[in-house]
Amino acid sequence: MTDVFEGRSRVVFFHAHPDDETLATGALIQHLTRSGVAVAVVTATRGERGEVVPGPLSHLAGSRELDAHREGELAAALAVLGADGPFFLGLAPARAPGLPPRRYLDSGMRWVTETVAGPGSDAGPDAFTSAAVADAADDLAAFLAAWDADLVISYEADGGYGHPDHVHAHHVARAAAAVASVAFAEVVSIHRDGSAPTSANVQWFDLADHYDELLPALHAHASQFTVDGRDVIHVGGQREPLQLRTGVRWSG
Repeated sequence: MTDVFEGRSRVVFFHAHPDDETLATGALIQHLTRSGVAVAVVTATRGERGEVVPGPLSHLAGSRELDAHREGELAAALAVLGADGPFFLGLAPARAPGLPPRRYLDSGMRWVTETVAGPGSDAGPDAFTSAAVADAADDLAAFLAAWDADLVISYEADGGYGHPDHVHAHHVARAAAAVASVAFAEVVSIHRDGSAPTSANVQWFDLADHYDELLPALHAHASQFTVDGRDVIHVGGQREPLQLRTGVRWSG
């Protein structure tokens, strides 16, 4: 199998919300940056509709203060991971040339099962999922060109667990890669119920040795989840294994 990262020196990860970069790909990003690969993270939204872990940050729930707080959490996590950012889709350099700034909003979701998400019923016109794939892709393509990326990575077609923003991010990243003539790959995560995904055409990275150095990045997102050993516990009580074994599927 071809090594996805062979000859790659500048890799962009495209994520939907602050915390996704650490939960889904934090250990992989650390593996790359510690190996001398330059990594940048572009995030589509500020996770405006995220719930908040009960406790000292509860007052942020549903407020505009949550946006700025999550931006700060993202910046702290990226510093730990060694990645450039934060960069937000719709703001230069992640904005198509000649267009005014655009803010993509969290589209929201609902739980279909305990581990699978689906679209909510109230995504507004400024929601990320309401944006045409081509328009959002032009913004991401502008960043890929400006940052001189040679690979962009985002989610699988199902977004990993079905969140509509993740699914949309997959399509946007794939289209942006084509516009910018940059290679595209998909991150393959261990399912939230702990079961193994299909491994066909997937290069696996066993990154358990990153656990200790990944913890500060995880703890940076204190508004969104808590860490219990090798698991993450989300606001709604869902328990998810840390992504310390991460797959990458080459898509060309």
